[in-house]
Amino acid sequence: MTRPLRAGLLGVAVTLGGYALFAAMLGLHASAYLDARDRATARTTGVVVEDGIGDDQDVRVRWTDGGHHIHVQRFGVYDTDRYAEGEDFPVAYDPSAAHPRGFPADPDETSAEDDLVAPIFLGAAVALPLILVWLWRGLRFRLTARRPGRPTTARVRVGTRRTGWRAPTATWLELTAPKGRSHWQRVMWHPALHDPPPELSVTVHGGAPNSRRPAVVVLTDGTRLVPLGRLRDHAPSAVLFHDDETVRADLRDAFVLPPDVAVRPVPPWREAARVAALGAGFGVVTGLFMSGPTLTGTVAFTICGATLVTSAWALSAPQP
Repeated sequence: MTRPLRAGLLGVAVTLGGYALFAAMLGLHASAYLDARDRATARTTGVVVEDGIGDDQDVRVRWTDGGHHIHVQRFGVYDTDRYAEGEDFPVAYDPSAAHPRGFPADPDETSAEDDLVAPIFLGAAVALPLILVWLWRGLRFRLTARRPGRPTTARVRVGTRRTGWRAPTATWLELTAPKGRSHWQRVMWHPALHDPPPELSVTVHGGAPNSRRPAVVVLTDGTRLVPLGRLRDHAPSAVLFHDDETVRADLRDAFVLPPDVAVRPVPPWREAARVAALGAGFGVVTGLFMSGPTLTGTVAFTICGATLVTSAWALSAPQP
């Protein structure tokens, strides 16, 4: 299995797995909430003791159950103008519970339920485009590879972006046709491109000289390189290429290793785990800030953070 295919499968698996875990967790909480609300057959009237709580303008209500136990509970509501401090608030609860939980008796006040159900659909709206990007990338690769090929000379160029919060390494091919000008195509990294000769004889499918469509480059051993982005007629200005005459900012180039020491690349799974851990940490911080110290919200944001960051990392075509 080639590395580009593994990267695609990883991206799809992370997106599907993360969303499935996210939706299952919220779905179970939503089901438990609905079951508890269905058992809340008793009615009472509470009093709003505080309104405008938090960004969602929640209310805090004091109510008394059938056993004359006083409860003070926070509720999320949509009609914030109706339930101001001092106003009545209808409460439903389970009369058979030893410690009953209150629910808004107004059937239109479904804020707590919606907070569990709506993110499932929002998550699907994010997960679906991520999967479609991989499907489109694979379909475009298959269709372009079937186009007529033409012989071309390629030079492998590795560079990093000059701007941005991080500098991802990218592999570009400088394609020079016989008696023609050069074109540039970014590709997913492949082991066949490790330590390449100065020039490669390749076959280019698609990517006509006057077209902006991507080109599939085939090496002499039959290896097909997956294109990323359009075919360019000039070198990308936002990329700094690592030419032999360029001083590299890599610490590994600052040390002279003994001849018998083999330098092994970082395993892809280790980099993926590091990225997922960073995404999970970002999700924890975001969850605590957005949803407060609630376990459900924090875990949901943690899953989202790890999934989104890892999916974006896989889409960026990482390379050793």
